[in-house]
Amino acid sequence: MANKKIEPLYIYQKLEEMYPEAHCELNYKSVYQLAVAVMLSAQTTDVSVNKVTPVLFEKYPDAEAMAKASYREIEEIIKSIGLYRNKATNVVNMSRKLIEEFSGIIPDNMEDLLKLPGIGRKSANVILSEGYRHPAIAVDTHVHRVAARLYLAKETDTPDQTEQKLRKKFPEEYWSKLHHLMIFFGRYTCHSKRPECDKCPFYGQCRYKG
Repeated sequence: MANKKIEPLYIYQKLEEMYPEAHCELNYKSVYQLAVAVMLSAQTTDVSVNKVTPVLFEKYPDAEAMAKASYREIEEIIKSIGLYRNKATNVVNMSRKLIEEFSGIIPDNMEDLLKLPGIGRKSANVILSEGYRHPAIAVDTHVHRVAARLYLAKETDTPDQTEQKLRKKFPEEYWSKLHHLMIFFGRYTCHSKRPECDKCPFYGQCRYKG
């Protein structure tokens, strides 16, 4: 039977040993570009996003330029990624709202970030953590899966519930790095299907029954 009481700090330590280089893999040159890249990355790999953003940011580097673009122009550039029509609409609408209400600057707080089209809590946490270096935990599919498998959260928890549980289990100064560590672990070892259990320091202590 799996041990349900793996110490959170032990998990953090082992993940840090496995992935000392864990970092955001999206390419960007400003907080605005980070926000756009994060929006584009929903249900799409970072690799795919990084293939379209060089052209996108060359032509539309900031909110002022993007706000003047048409949805069709953005669609044409990002059409190789999933949900590109919705994403093009959100990127342009977000940029227009930034110009109208925030002087073209990405907000540095959760309340205002959630007012922007296409920005949910997960994306907002990435922006706060990566862009503004505020302590935050963004729960994507990798973080959610790993947290559930390691008994840090329940499999039935929502992403928001998982976030709150992780915030309680780990010291605040670990939050931002924890997010990257869990993503790397989920992306490169603890896959959704056929996880590489032979490389896992938590083997026999998780929910996975493969």
